[in-house]
Amino acid sequence: MKTIVIAPHPDDEILGAGGTLLRRKSEGGSVAWLIGTEISTAAGWSDEKVARREREIERVRSLIGFDEVFQLGFPTTQLDRFPMGDIVAAISKIFQTFQPNEVLVPHYSDVHTDHRVLFTAVASCTKWFRYPSVTRVLAYETLSETDFSIGHEAVFRPNVFVDIAPYMEKKIEAIDIYTSELGEFPFPRSHEAIRALAKVRGAASGFMAAEAFELLRERT
Repeated sequence: MKTIVIAPHPDDEILGAGGTLLRRKSEGGSVAWLIGTEISTAAGWSDEKVARREREIERVRSLIGFDEVFQLGFPTTQLDRFPMGDIVAAISKIFQTFQPNEVLVPHYSDVHTDHRVLFTAVASCTKWFRYPSVTRVLAYETLSETDFSIGHEAVFRPNVFVDIAPYMEKKIEAIDIYTSELGEFPFPRSHEAIRALAKVRGAASGFMAAEAFELLRERT
């Protein structure tokens, strides 16, 4: 199986699907990481911060074992300022190159605009007659984004649960790479919150720890 995870920002891929990605690799699959946005000195970020982010990406790539890493390079928090056609075209090229079977995408109800824009763009790249390799599309949940949605209709409804108990500690090791993104509990991106969510999803599915997804499309 070839799996691609769509991350609006580095750390989303670990929060939402880190354990699943590790499991896919252990099962002999190929995994790719598509990063939607970046930080740059041109956008006002310091040289130190930009260099640190590059090191974080490389360390996560190595720890997870990503076979491919693709970066769209759009400025963070500004995806909604670009024509949707440009974003779709960039993702389309990547899908045609990697030929994913399974697509892990942020949920459409996430409160962050970058997440919602990227979801919409990815949806355009899952049509079977243009991207026949895609057979499964799963939406993941992102702590501090999916759980802060206040919509009544478009909410995360998990219906697929992946046992990640054997990979839980390595998931924590991966999220620790993003030191600037973590905080003390009850901050959502904290060890306690990440472990608690895994236990809740595990309790819902009969595992010691799990990641949950919403199945959006599957062709078998």
